Amino acid sequence: MAQSHPKGLYVLFVTEMWERFSYYGMRAIFSLFMIKALLFDKALASTIYGNYTGLVYLTPLLGGYVADKYWGNRKSIFWGGIMMAIGQFMLFGSAVMYEQIAQAPDGFSLAHFFFYGGLGFLIFGNGFFKPNISTMVGQLYPQNDNRLDSAMTIFYMGINLGAMVAPLVAGGLGDTGCPSDFKWGFLAAAIGMLIAIVTFELLKNKYIVTPEGKAVGLPPIREKKAAGEFQAKVNWNQILLYVVLAISLFYFFYSIVEFDFIGSVMFSVTIMAPLSIILDKTLTRIEKERIGVIYICAVFVIFFWSAFEQAGVSLTFFAEEQTNRNVFGWTMPASYFQSFNAAFIVIFAPIVAWLWVKLGEKGMEPASPYKQSIGLFLLAIGYLFIAFGVKGIDPDVKVSMMWLVGLYFLHTMGELSLSPIGLSMVVKLSPAKFTSLLMGVWFMAIATANKFAGILSGLYPEEQKREQVYAVNDQVIDESTFVWYDDIVTDIEVAPVFSDVSIDKDRVTGIAAEVLPVDFEVYKALRVLKENKLMLTAEELEESKSKICDVQDDLGRFTYGISSDGKTFYLIRELDGEKNLQQWNLQPEKPKFAGFKINTLYDFFMIFVFMAGGASVILFFISKKLLKMMNGVR
Repeated sequence: MAQSHPKGLYVLFVTEMWERFSYYGMRAIFSLFMIKALLFDKALASTIYGNYTGLVYLTPLLGGYVADKYWGNRKSIFWGGIMMAIGQFMLFGSAVMYEQIAQAPDGFSLAHFFFYGGLGFLIFGNGFFKPNISTMVGQLYPQNDNRLDSAMTIFYMGINLGAMVAPLVAGGLGDTGCPSDFKWGFLAAAIGMLIAIVTFELLKNKYIVTPEGKAVGLPPIREKKAAGEFQAKVNWNQILLYVVLAISLFYFFYSIVEFDFIGSVMFSVTIMAPLSIILDKTLTRIEKERIGVIYICAVFVIFFWSAFEQAGVSLTFFAEEQTNRNVFGWTMPASYFQSFNAAFIVIFAPIVAWLWVKLGEKGMEPASPYKQSIGLFLLAIGYLFIAFGVKGIDPDVKVSMMWLVGLYFLHTMGELSLSPIGLSMVVKLSPAKFTSLLMGVWFMAIATANKFAGILSGLYPEEQKREQVYAVNDQVIDESTFVWYDDIVTDIEVAPVFSDVSIDKDRVTGIAAEVLPVDFEVYKALRVLKENKLMLTAEELEESKSKICDVQDDLGRFTYGISSDGKTFYLIRELDGEKNLQQWNLQPEKPKFAGFKINTLYDFFMIFVFMAGGASVILFFISKKLLKMMNGVR
């Protein structure tokens, strides 16, 4: 009879499930909150997203070090969880006070303070939580216990169960089309984090123990050095060399490549840490070759995750703006699409694992580098699939959700071919004394990829771009230079009165429908002009009104217009006696990548096809060489 798993595994399963619920719930609405409530443009939102998700994967190096040297796993998990709960509550506070952006848009409002402060607590909290809870799973079992593989599979299912449910709950509560509702999504994420902490604290002493009944994850015992014990000399020349190299790398990324400060630090550290390991003089030739394989594959991992992590930014923008989300009369929130990846993993992970076993039994299982090449290839095919879905489509046309669902399915298959395989490869190829450090290097590659994902998402083409938001008064606005359409939002029954200035009325109303901070569907009143109607039918009026979320009390009064040259759109929002003016560029310069101009979404998605596809082909052809460097390990 098969031996059952210790109950501590299920305590860790539930703890991690709720922590992932918190993380992915927040991520589901993160980018939407930035562009809809905080009024950030897509480029800035992408930069912040890349910085946040990149640092989330970088701080586990700090958290793991503190746990190993001082706190132990238990204390690190508790305080990491507390910090993350504080972070989620601060985001809740930012969402509650987001209207202050309208009253002081050119200053640093309290909403901004809570937003950036919340991200900081989440970043450091995750650094203490994430590496330590995974480590504790292995400590529940005796050495070489054959149940460990299945235990990690169970634990992995907990991660994906939380990731699957989170966007449905947080997105359902927060992604309603009303900026004021984002707070409920962040509150749900905060409550999820509290449940994780309480579960862990109540059950850890009873269940999270070794087979002998000893507590797992206590602070390390510090041993005193014997008198006269030899202490290795510090190699100051080597330290000086690393410092000079680190400064040079930072200068290169910051001044020449022109990355931002966080990106420059992140990319510099990602190069420095691997270099310091491979230069260790105690390593044998075989160990160096195996570590070299880890480093080479880590480079390809950056290409994979930078494309895969578009789920939280550019693909969410695409779901929000250009995907037909109507399901039998119900409009599915854009955030729900982030559940598809986790759902596909829960369904297909056991099938893929079974497939590798069967191929192994027949001697046909691909080696790790080949599997990772397959993962990159499937990623490229996913983007090729959606690129054809949007090819030649007008920016105003919404495409079937089939294209986005198909992309997530192919990406999940790619993830299952690359992610667990890569982690297993690091463990197999690492010298015992460097296993933890090299696992940290692997996660640093993922951190770099997330930052790169934000940079790439900033290339998302926009038909109109918000350029300025600033406080105004009646004297500042010269209304004679605008073509104004007044009271469309607060008095929908009133037909707009147009001036005689020769400007495409359809275009003006279409732009207004895109930029006003409520779901596109609400403003059907602005779209009926395409049918040469000045008034809504009774049914259309009632439908539009039913979707407006407290316009007078929540969003204020809007007046909008266009410059006489047709190049700039202006939106004035009046709330509680305060006005702000948003200025939109209707002919923004299209972004460029490697010298190519990105005019359409097709161009944007093809970047990832060529990037991931090229990486896949290169990795496939060098895999034979990598197998030799692995020296017998597959």
